[in-house]
Amino acid sequence: MQALQIDWTPLRAELKRWHRKQLTLPVWWRDDDATAPSAALDHLIRLSEEVNIPVHLAVIPRDATPALAATLKGNDQMIPVVHGWAHANHEPEGENRCEFGLGAPLAQRQEQAAEGLRRLRGLMGATVAPMFVPPWNRVADDVLPHLPSLGFQSISGAHPNAQAAEIPDLAQINTHVDPLYWRPSRRLSEPQLLVDRCVRLLKRRRQGKTPNEPPFGLLTHHLVHDDRVWEFCRQFWLEMSEAPISRFRHPVS
Repeated sequence: MQALQIDWTPLRAELKRWHRKQLTLPVWWRDDDATAPSAALDHLIRLSEEVNIPVHLAVIPRDATPALAATLKGNDQMIPVVHGWAHANHEPEGENRCEFGLGAPLAQRQEQAAEGLRRLRGLMGATVAPMFVPPWNRVADDVLPHLPSLGFQSISGAHPNAQAAEIPDLAQINTHVDPLYWRPSRRLSEPQLLVDRCVRLLKRRRQGKTPNEPPFGLLTHHLVHDDRVWEFCRQFWLEMSEAPISRFRHPVS
């Protein structure tokens, strides 16, 4: 593979401003769609260890295997979280795909969310963090108030946008940067656009225009990465680690 050339100068300049203001950036990493061991998962684990950033691994409960649990056992870098139930779409053709939208009865969605947490904890025990990650990063508002009573402490979507409603006892821990350009093909987005996005978002935090308490998150999908995506992730975390950062780890109880 030809070396991936990225100009990180704008990000480095922004991070120097964080240093001068003595600000600390909380960061986190979420990776979706795990069900079983794979070469891609091995790559993710190695990279997490190399850059020293823990991964919140969103596992599809219905399809999760005992072999996955065995692979993750004893690995403090990998934090399993609940990725819906079956990653199944219940919306009509032509609508945005969603497993926990209005296309399924509320009672069914509640039970599947609860069963997702039960099944993963049955496989992986207390290492599972009570975070709900809806497939396709979409969930109808009507299910949100029920998540705390089902055992969840947080919900995670994509990008910095919060869910429509603030729910007591349910933290919103979203992601901000997704290196994949999904359509028409799964490939790395233009790297300089990704750098520019990071800089814009971090500048707003530094200036107090958006809160700095929620961790700044990278969203990945290990099963569809090519070499360029992996290399972007590696460089991203090495660059971010030059900032005064704190590594977010979701509580497991």
